[in-house]
Amino acid sequence: MSALRVLFIGGSGVISSACSRRAVELGLDLTVLNRGETTLRPLPEDVRVLRADVRDAAAVRSAIGTQEFDVVVNWLAFTPEHVQVDVDLFGGRVGQYVFISSASAYQKPLSRLPITESTPLRNPYWTYSQEKIACEDLLVRAYRDIAFPVTIVRPSHTYDRTKLPCEGGWTVVERMRAGKEVVVHGDGTSLWTLTHHDDFAQGFVGLLGDQRTIGDSFHITSDEALTWDRIFRTIATAAGVEARIVHVVSDAIAAVDPKWGAGLLGDKAHSVVFDNSKVRAIVPDFRPSIPFDRGAREIIDWFDADASRRVVDHELDIRMDRLIEAYRPRAL
Repeated sequence: MSALRVLFIGGSGVISSACSRRAVELGLDLTVLNRGETTLRPLPEDVRVLRADVRDAAAVRSAIGTQEFDVVVNWLAFTPEHVQVDVDLFGGRVGQYVFISSASAYQKPLSRLPITESTPLRNPYWTYSQEKIACEDLLVRAYRDIAFPVTIVRPSHTYDRTKLPCEGGWTVVERMRAGKEVVVHGDGTSLWTLTHHDDFAQGFVGLLGDQRTIGDSFHITSDEALTWDRIFRTIATAAGVEARIVHVVSDAIAAVDPKWGAGLLGDKAHSVVFDNSKVRAIVPDFRPSIPFDRGAREIIDWFDADASRRVVDHELDIRMDRLIEAYRPRAL
């Protein structure tokens, strides 16, 4: 039996890099199409590489030529225009097209937990999520109208060793190590799910080539739900310090920093707990095994290994100081 022929559009990102490794480990015949400009997450040696700018439809078409694939995964589609290009290019010539959506597309605020794939899609706060919903709508219509073989996957907050799960990234750790206070939105008790990219890859690659997934949607997340206070304290422990936390309401953060606020009001300010039974019905071996305390140590070790990685956003640092000054509890 020949190996499953898979094309990744992208393949060196936080999530896709782990999926590339997993695909090769499982013997899939993997081709990656990208510009080849990143060395942060090298591709496995056995991957075939095509070079093209994914935003240049003619260049992508030329790079692919007459090659056929059993599965195409686009890691870099963010607008309906992006996915329409793929529908036009791959319609009638692929057995499964996987669209990477986002769990942030789920209803905000949520009416109930846990989140399942039948949770409504509606996010009035964040353009990123609205565009992902529009992409899903286009692809569902294509499936219904022309049998375009789409599978929709909705990652939640997935990380690797290069990504801290807090606004400002290393800026937060630098503050902690300097003994400064850090901002945590709300009262710090909302629940959040962080998924290591290796865990995600285990579930994701298991969906590839499975015809039971066509026309359907799946999220893939860890089963570990942590409060934001716990997340920040876990990062501090990994960094060898204690977290001095000041809670700031999300609306106030949004007023000072609209970009930060959009990600809070449209995603992180809401508790999220996911039911992964649907993906497990297709991939029974999917068992996330990397808790965030281990992931946090990987992150800190990676940043500490090279001073050039420890970049501080000084403008954000100042905004954090102002928020903390305004919201720090006052002695009676």
